[in-house]
Amino acid sequence: MPAVRGDGMRGLAVFISDIRNCKSKEAEIKRINKELANIRGKFKGDKTLDGYQKKKYVCKLLFIFLLGHDIDFGHMEAVNLLSSNKYSEKQIGYLFISVLVNTNSELIKLIIQSIKNDLASRNPIHVNLALQCIANIGSREMAEAFGNEIPKLLVSGDTMDVVKQSAALCLLRLFRTSQEIIPGGEWTSRIIHLLNDQHMGVVTAATSLIDALVKKNPDEYKGCVSLAVSRLSRIVTASYTDLQDYTYYFVPAPWLSVKLLRLLQNYTPPAEDPGVRGRLNECLETILNKAQEPPKSKKVQHSNAKNAVLFEAISLIIHNDSEPNLLVRACNQLGQFLSNRETNLRYLALESMCHLATSEFSHEAVKKHQEVVILSMKMEKDVSVRQQAVDLLYAMCDKSNAEEIVQEMLNYLETADYSIREEMVLKVAILAEKYATDYTWYVDVILNLIRIAGDYVSEEVWYRVIQIVINRDEVQGYAAKTVFEALQAPACHENMVKVGGYILGEFGNLIAGDHRSSPSVQFQLLHSKYHLCSPMTRALLLSTYIKFINLFPEIRTHVQEVFKQHSNLRSADAELQQRASEYLQLSIIASSDVLATVLEEMPAFPERESSILAVLKKKKPGRVPENEIKEGKSPTPVTNHNNETTNSNNAVSSDLLGLSTPPIAQPGNTGVLLDVLGDIYGGKPNNSTPTSTTSNMYNPKKFVCKNNGVLFENDLIQIGVKSEFRQNLGRLGLFYGNKTTMPLHNFVPSLLWSEDQSSKLSMQMKPVEPTLEAGAQIQQMLNAECIDYYTDAPSLVITFVYNNMPQKFTLKLPLTINKFFEPTEMNGESFFARWKNLGSTNQQRSQKIFKASTPMDLQAARTKIMGFGMQLLDGIDPNPDNFVCAGIIHMRALQVGCLLRLEPNRNAQMYRLTVRSSKEPVSVEVCDLLADQF
Repeated sequence: MPAVRGDGMRGLAVFISDIRNCKSKEAEIKRINKELANIRGKFKGDKTLDGYQKKKYVCKLLFIFLLGHDIDFGHMEAVNLLSSNKYSEKQIGYLFISVLVNTNSELIKLIIQSIKNDLASRNPIHVNLALQCIANIGSREMAEAFGNEIPKLLVSGDTMDVVKQSAALCLLRLFRTSQEIIPGGEWTSRIIHLLNDQHMGVVTAATSLIDALVKKNPDEYKGCVSLAVSRLSRIVTASYTDLQDYTYYFVPAPWLSVKLLRLLQNYTPPAEDPGVRGRLNECLETILNKAQEPPKSKKVQHSNAKNAVLFEAISLIIHNDSEPNLLVRACNQLGQFLSNRETNLRYLALESMCHLATSEFSHEAVKKHQEVVILSMKMEKDVSVRQQAVDLLYAMCDKSNAEEIVQEMLNYLETADYSIREEMVLKVAILAEKYATDYTWYVDVILNLIRIAGDYVSEEVWYRVIQIVINRDEVQGYAAKTVFEALQAPACHENMVKVGGYILGEFGNLIAGDHRSSPSVQFQLLHSKYHLCSPMTRALLLSTYIKFINLFPEIRTHVQEVFKQHSNLRSADAELQQRASEYLQLSIIASSDVLATVLEEMPAFPERESSILAVLKKKKPGRVPENEIKEGKSPTPVTNHNNETTNSNNAVSSDLLGLSTPPIAQPGNTGVLLDVLGDIYGGKPNNSTPTSTTSNMYNPKKFVCKNNGVLFENDLIQIGVKSEFRQNLGRLGLFYGNKTTMPLHNFVPSLLWSEDQSSKLSMQMKPVEPTLEAGAQIQQMLNAECIDYYTDAPSLVITFVYNNMPQKFTLKLPLTINKFFEPTEMNGESFFARWKNLGSTNQQRSQKIFKASTPMDLQAARTKIMGFGMQLLDGIDPNPDNFVCAGIIHMRALQVGCLLRLEPNRNAQMYRLTVRSSKEPVSVEVCDLLADQF
């Protein structure tokens, strides 16, 4: 509102004073209504009102509008003020129109005509008022009406500098409304060259306009880069006396410098020309050098202006990410701000260092400030600064410091602000998974997360730990033991009960041998939490209980009593009621074989992006560094046979092994995914012709010492297998993937195993659909029971029709006799006594002496022997290079004990393998199977 000078507009001053003196809202409304009636009467009845009076009454209407009252008259009088030659009257008219005139008003044509008259005026003050009104309204109608005049004003040599400045800002406002307003062609160069204008105000306004234009069409305005660098160079090398009118507290043109630095961040790289790039780097170095100089003033305005330029320069350095020296210098400069007394500077330093941490050139430099950042996370008073410290720790984390950072974040989590706990939980979970070399550590971290901040652990986090445990055999026993101990705490969070129920239901058998965690103890411990849990968790626990009946038949009665409880069978929750009744009936009528099939272990989860990372990305879009974490797998990219990284996020949902096949096989690229469990086959397919790769992709011997992987693969089909064995029972999951763009018809897998052999190894295989669609994958389950010892292995015959051509493949299944080994612990005395006893007759032993097929690697040999199924007994043989093993082969009515000794001779590159058992055919078969592995 314009100031009231002297006795000018005395009536307005009196009216404002009356409003302020009103004692109540009712009194204010009464006074306003009285004034509105007076103004209305003046506008209608008094035809002799001069410009001053109209201005006074329009000002009163504006004041009433600002108080929150609707104004429905006075518009025409305001339009009349636009034709006045007095600045104050024209200004009030434009102000009223900018605030109160709707773009759909009938007066818009009159307004546009008045604005055109003022734009054509030779009085720059009138032109500026018109431009400011256009910018304030900023409608599409204004853009269409003045789209031609304003660009001309902007680039004309006759236009005064102050008008050019207003024209640039007005054009920017209209460009945001209607982007087609900016002409192209020769106008582009003329607009860009405004950066060379002698008037700094014009350059400042033009820089804002060009920045918006560059974002829409960067290629067309690329010429602005060299001019922006040139102008920036002149500013940063100038003294504060050179640009006296645009120097702010001894800092030359700080706001223009910031705008130019932001403009350059629209291009990557910002300057292709080496000369321009070198000049820009000199500018950035100069800005960093000036930041180290002693301050020229103690006033806060000086440091604010200086730091504004510095932080924008650092943003450009980070954006370029190409000059190691500048990146490290920027990091060191920011490190000095981490201990600054100004909270805002500490915040900005942490924020910028988050970006520096993602650069390979400055990541190590950022890590040097780890202790200070940890201190900021713990000690900062402002929660937003603590949040930035957490973000920076997340960004600077790598294999070398992961355990320390995760532990510090866990320690802080106990006292962290509630507003950041959930995000911290997600970040700790992601870091623990991404950098876990020992997955027992990962399990410990997640369980600690649940213990410390259980309310903030989302479903994605506890789902994730279960996925990891299920997909990693080596951590399952540890997870079961650890979660069992965690459940014994007096106060146990419900999320811990969920994790405990799931893991013990799947792997409780791995710790059941200890009387402290016997089946009954596990069951009682879980059920002691049951009444404290929500219906959803109770439903999960009921599923755990039915799994216990399969794992531990001895506690069947106790579990059934829980199912029979009135609170379950008659529960108000339909899910609990249904589970209790169905599980009870299943436990009563199903045989042990049926239970084993129905309640089998969960298969491995398919590989895909971490759901935790996806949640964090939603919370902080654009701020979360990309991670390579995959569901249930280590963060290692899967590659095809052409050594090209492939995206496995589109894996088929039934692809339990992660052996997904792409929907379309491109010519010259088989597009085959390697076995995610680490198989590498000999030879690289020829990229020129898509010939069959069967010879390279079928090696049944490799499955003697492993249970999972790709069994067979060619250009048409991929067959994967995942198997597990318990005593004399085995279960195989076969995965058939169609790699072609056409369906495979009459698809029939069948077993090749004679009747006589079936009396020794019994198998049942579920049928599959006769059509395997293009790019699809299906699963087939096969159950096997070892009845008596046998040699060789059954075969799988697969027939189908592809493109009207019949196809047939015969493959050995990974069902060799060693799959039914149970590892057996023995001490040295027992082993050699048994060894001597079994060696009393040649019929009980088999021996082979053979040359190593590959250079001897004792660690690799150790891995193979452990995968063979027997127990490796360390420290028993006097020669530390020898391998000694013991195991029992389980059959339906018979158990065959077996001892093994492998003696490597490194000098001769020879092995001697001796196997002794109570059955000669078993000794011969085991010896033959293992010898083929070396």
